Amino acid sequence: MTEAQASAGRRDGAGTGRSAPGTPCWVSLMAHGLAATQEFYGALFGWEFRPGPEQLGPYVRALLDGREVAGIGQLPPDRHLPIAWTPYLATDDADATAETVRHCGGTIGVGPITAGRAGRMAVASDPTGAVFGLWQAARHLGTAVVGEPGAPAWNELVTRETASVVPFYRAVFGYTEEAVVSADFDYLTLEVDGRPVAAMHGVGDALPRDRGPHWMTYFEVADVEEAVDRVAELGGQVVKPPRDGSHGRVATVADPEGAVFTVVRSHARA
Repeated sequence: MTEAQASAGRRDGAGTGRSAPGTPCWVSLMAHGLAATQEFYGALFGWEFRPGPEQLGPYVRALLDGREVAGIGQLPPDRHLPIAWTPYLATDDADATAETVRHCGGTIGVGPITAGRAGRMAVASDPTGAVFGLWQAARHLGTAVVGEPGAPAWNELVTRETASVVPFYRAVFGYTEEAVVSADFDYLTLEVDGRPVAAMHGVGDALPRDRGPHWMTYFEVADVEEAVDRVAELGGQVVKPPRDGSHGRVATVADPEGAVFTVVRSHARA
């Protein structure tokens, strides 16, 4: 993940400033209590907030040292959707990519719609139901910093088994894959132009029944144990306690509304 952290924020070389298609370029959360959610993440990660586009309702962008790192929106009271962090994958044409998603067996749940002058977006799900976003950047290029404490560090699809879903992502985004060679570890790194940008992890029967296949966002922290304690103090929950993983020291936690994410102290920061 170290190389991916360094490369995930790279923009293309064509002078547009956009992330290369298929690169996770933004992460967003839709919650019921916008003010309380801001308080939680502000206290946990040191985020500050400013208003963002409100095509789908009240929405703020989280800032880390003045740089945009994530978005949080408010769900309408009558929308009882799963509360989850959603990565947005870059595209040069949200409409064309949305059509490819449909053609390849996925679903478009929202959009494509224009988010003011920021860009054009859609919310999609793959054939197994894992939700992700599409982002065609205009003025808003996406996450300004990755891999620093309080910023996104990595995105990983947690699914039953990778073989059934990798053809979808390959067809939609043109990924190439690098597999972990192991008889009992189903893990693929997704690459764009030879750079690792995300991963897929097949967990078989360990897939949470209440969540199904889903994308997991990792946020960098300076100290995993301290972050876990802080999550609990702020009303969140510990889903999986701190442990050593392939990416570094990690723990899986949930915010007070149940949005699950992973905190990580990457090997590069150890």
